[in-house]
Amino acid sequence: MGSSDGRALRSLSTPRAAALAGVAFALLFGTVLVVLRTSLPPGAELGSQWIDGTGGRLRVAIVLTPFSGIAFLWFIGVLRDGLGRLEDRFFTTVFLGSGLLFLAMVFAGTAVGAGLLASKHFVAAGGTRTEVAAFGQGLLVALTNTYALRMAAVFMMSLATIWLRTRLMPRWLVAVTYLVAVAVLIGSDVSPWATLAFPVWVLVVSLLLLVDPAASTRLPDTP
Repeated sequence: MGSSDGRALRSLSTPRAAALAGVAFALLFGTVLVVLRTSLPPGAELGSQWIDGTGGRLRVAIVLTPFSGIAFLWFIGVLRDGLGRLEDRFFTTVFLGSGLLFLAMVFAGTAVGAGLLASKHFVAAGGTRTEVAAFGQGLLVALTNTYALRMAAVFMMSLATIWLRTRLMPRWLVAVTYLVAVAVLIGSDVSPWATLAFPVWVLVVSLLLLVDPAASTRLPDTP
């Protein structure tokens, strides 16, 4: 069937190279986490960490976060495209919802960080209102470590369950995904560096989709 002006219509298909979005997210988000961890002096009082932190590094994290979020959206699209007709409404709702909530809270936390960085000079110069900096830093940590990464764990667990039931991915990747999800779920309370497990997992999945085309094989959309 052609269009009214004689042009043939074509259905859209996702190129396999779109999995590079996951690689980009893993590298960008991993860099953001490392920069945030190394820019805040350890052991200092909450609030003074942000005032005494390295502003240049914090600014790098704030600039990179939106680009990592865009790459994560593409990564979600690649994963969902791989499901095809095997997509289940219940698990897909949890999968998409947790991914979008993770992204929203990372953006919200970064916005708080940008506000703290913009007010850093005024708080440090006046020597007062450090409680505002303490509140902002506590909010940032709660959004990124507590809530965003918990949603990342739910994202991985729901995706691992989908892979387990549809057999789209190898069993070893399903097992690794569950283990990483548990590590992210409880690891951020033990060590802040445990949060790097999530971008590393995204990197492994993306490389698997790029190297092994059979890993993302799905049923055709039309019978």
